[in-house]
Amino acid sequence: MNARLPEQTTDWAARASAIDWPVVTDTLNTEGAAILPALLSPYECQALASLYATEGIFRSRVVMARHGFGKGEYQYFAYPLTPLVAGLREALYPHLYPTANHWNAVMDIATRYPATHAEFIDRCHAAGQVRPTPLLLQYEAGDYNCLHQDLYGEHVFPLQAAILLSEPGRDFTGGEFVLTEQRPRMQSRAEVVPLRQGDAVVFAVHHRPVNGTRGPYRVNMRHGVSRLRSGMRHTAGIIFHDAT
Repeated sequence: MNARLPEQTTDWAARASAIDWPVVTDTLNTEGAAILPALLSPYECQALASLYATEGIFRSRVVMARHGFGKGEYQYFAYPLTPLVAGLREALYPHLYPTANHWNAVMDIATRYPATHAEFIDRCHAAGQVRPTPLLLQYEAGDYNCLHQDLYGEHVFPLQAAILLSEPGRDFTGGEFVLTEQRPRMQSRAEVVPLRQGDAVVFAVHHRPVNGTRGPYRVNMRHGVSRLRSGMRHTAGIIFHDAT
């Protein structure tokens, strides 16, 4: 699941371009998820996590237990997005839209995605999806996130990213990122994705194609976080479509 990344830089487009995207693409096609190791430096992780207590940069706060989503909480960023989040969203998208288009073609879905994130966001906004979806999540001991899909309207980009901002074993224990895959007429398959601080995982939002003996078919994907045993865990979610 790993792809190399060179020295850190504040040029998000350059940082994204340096990733071994053929490896990432192949892994996404075969597994539905791929790790981008050390996408953010420890300093960037700490700086981003520290924003959780900042007023005026978020549009809403969700306490998961109130909605049956699990335990813990998260906040959606407001526009204008903080530069780090906006930069990553814009820089990763051009490398992911070919996979998104390929998946839709294989699954016989008519939607195709434009080459730039700005064009895709214009499409979302024209349909009334105008609220930004990148978010920060905060978990404490005993918290967890139920398996779910981040679907916010008609226009859904098929891939998203989650970046672990805390260090497992030092800042928290437990709290593993979990993916499940439901194949037709089969039991669900679960996979724990091993992440370190600064690693991102790119994964399927809703469906992905899988090659079977009779040709490709569609599987249903969900993601969540297992129960935190101790400490505190912060994650940044980079979702490319906006919400209604």
